[in-house]
Amino acid sequence: MFLRLWLSRRCHLLKSCKRCCLRSDVRRRGVHGSTAVRNIVLTDSTDLEVNAAGKRCCSTEHREVRVRFAPSPTGFLHLGGLRTALYNYIFAKKYGGSFILRLEDTDQSRLVPGAAESIEDMLEWAGIPPDESPRRGGPVGPYLQSQRLDLYHQTALQLVERRHAYYCFCSTQRLELLKKEALRTGQTPRYDNRCWHLRPDQVREKLAQGVPHVVRFHLEAGVEPFQDLIFGWNHHEVAQVEGDPVVMKADGFPTYHLANIVDDHYMGISHVLRGSEWLISTSKHLLMYRALGWQPPAFGHLPLLTNKDGSKLSKRQGDIFIQSYQRDGVLPEALLDITTNCGSGFTTNRMGRRIDELISEFNPSKITTHSALLDLEKLPEFNRIHLQQRIEDKELCHLLVRDLQGQIQQVYAAEIQDEEVLHEDYITRILHLRKGHISSLRELVTPGYSYLWVRPSLSYQQVAALTPEAQHIASLVLRLIEEQGEGLAMDHLGGDLKVLAKQTKATKYREVMKLLRLALSGLQQGPSVAEMMVSLGPVETSHRFQKLLLLSQTI
Repeated sequence: MFLRLWLSRRCHLLKSCKRCCLRSDVRRRGVHGSTAVRNIVLTDSTDLEVNAAGKRCCSTEHREVRVRFAPSPTGFLHLGGLRTALYNYIFAKKYGGSFILRLEDTDQSRLVPGAAESIEDMLEWAGIPPDESPRRGGPVGPYLQSQRLDLYHQTALQLVERRHAYYCFCSTQRLELLKKEALRTGQTPRYDNRCWHLRPDQVREKLAQGVPHVVRFHLEAGVEPFQDLIFGWNHHEVAQVEGDPVVMKADGFPTYHLANIVDDHYMGISHVLRGSEWLISTSKHLLMYRALGWQPPAFGHLPLLTNKDGSKLSKRQGDIFIQSYQRDGVLPEALLDITTNCGSGFTTNRMGRRIDELISEFNPSKITTHSALLDLEKLPEFNRIHLQQRIEDKELCHLLVRDLQGQIQQVYAAEIQDEEVLHEDYITRILHLRKGHISSLRELVTPGYSYLWVRPSLSYQQVAALTPEAQHIASLVLRLIEEQGEGLAMDHLGGDLKVLAKQTKATKYREVMKLLRLALSGLQQGPSVAEMMVSLGPVETSHRFQKLLLLSQTI
C-alpha cells in the first residue's frame, strides 16, 4: 500500500525497489464500497512512499487517503484539538480523501458526561464535519472504542500467542515500590519486565487461579528509523529507556498504544496526523505493527500550538474550549483562520481565509517543526474580518439577521417601543453600516448601541448644559429631514450638518454635534451623527428630534 510523502527532498533509493511495493490491503481491513474510499490523484511525476520499516522509496501508484481525528471524551474540544482536526480535514479534502472521527473512550474512569456528543457538535459547528463518525456511522464502525473491545482482545491474544506480549501479574503495590526505588536512586521509573520471564506453566497456574493481570507488549531492541512527514528521520530505542508497556488493562480495556494501531489498521487509515507529543511513541507503535505483520500508515506529527509567549496552552485557562468561543459570538471561520495563520502549511499567510481557501492554499511541504504561537489578542480582528464577509454575503447576512433578532428580543424585550427595529430590512441596514467596525454581533446589543433598539431618555438638564438654542437646532434638523425625505445618505449628511451648525448664533459646531448625538442616542460617544441618522431612518430620526423640540421649549 503506497503512502505519499510530501517532503521536498527526493528519494535516494533505487526506483526499482520491489521490497516497498506493497499491495493495497484496505479491502482486507474491511473498507468496502466506492463511497467508502476514494483514490487520490497526485500531480507529481514521481511519488514517495513509506514501507513497513519506515523507509521511503519511489512509486507511481497511489493510496486512498483516509485520516482520522481521535480525541478522548475525557474533556471538551479545545483549540489544540480543533487545530489537529482541522489539519486532518484539510488534508483529506485537499486529496479527495475521507475524514474520520473516532472517539477513544477506553479510559472509562475519566469520561466526562456529554463530552462525546459535544466534540462532534463542535466539529460540525466549525464547518469541518467528519465523513464517518459515531453519529454519522460508516463502513468501518463502530467509531467508539468501547464498542470494539472484542477486536482488541483478539489482537492482544494474537500478540501473546506469537510471544510479542505476555500476561503481567505484578500488583499495584509492587509497581509502586519499583517507582519509588527508581526515584530514590535518581533513575527514570520503568517496569523491570519481570513477568516476561515467567514459564508457561506459571502463567497457566496464575490464570487458573484468577490472579488479576494485564497484558504487556514486549519491546525489542533494534528499532528501525522511520521518516516522519514533518520531522524527518526519527529513531527511538524505546526498549533501552522504557519498560514493556501495558496494552490491555485489568478492566479489559485497551490502552492507547494498542487501541490506536488496531483501529488505524482496520479502519484503513493512510496517514496519521497528530500532535508532536506522540512523536516519541511512534517507534513503539511501529514495533507493534511489525509484530502483527501489518503495514503502518504514514506518520506526520504537527508542531505544538502554544500561547504567543511559547507557553503551553492549558485547559485550566478556561477560554480555550470551543464551546466558550461559540457562546461568546466568535465565528467558526475566525477560529479556523487564526489557528492556521499562526502556524504553517499554506502558500500564503493572510487573514480572512475561509475553509475552501485554506484547502486550496494548503501545501504540506510548508509545515515546519516550529511551534505555532497563537496570539488570542488578535482574535477580535479575525472575527471582525469574517463578520464583514458574512454581512456581504446575502444568504449568510440573512442568518445574521435572524441571530441578532433573537439577541435583541432577549436583551431589550421589555423596552422596545417600536417593533420596526426587529424587521429584517432595518437590521440589515444596521449590519451594513456597522460592518468593519464591530467584531461580533453581541456588540450591537451592548449599551453603546441600545439607541438602535430603544428610544433614549433625555433630561432638561442635559440639553440645557449644551446650548440655549436647542429648540432652534431641533427645528433646523427637522426641516433638513423633511427636505431630504427618504433619501438620507451618509455622503451628503455630513456636509449638510456642517451647514446647519453655521445657522446657530451662539453654539459652536462641536456643541451642535453633541446635542444631535444626545437626541439620537442619549450618549456622548458612538458612530457619527450622520450614520446614526441613516441607521435610524428619517421617520425615527424625526420622532427623536420632535421629542427634543418639545423638551427644549421649556428651556
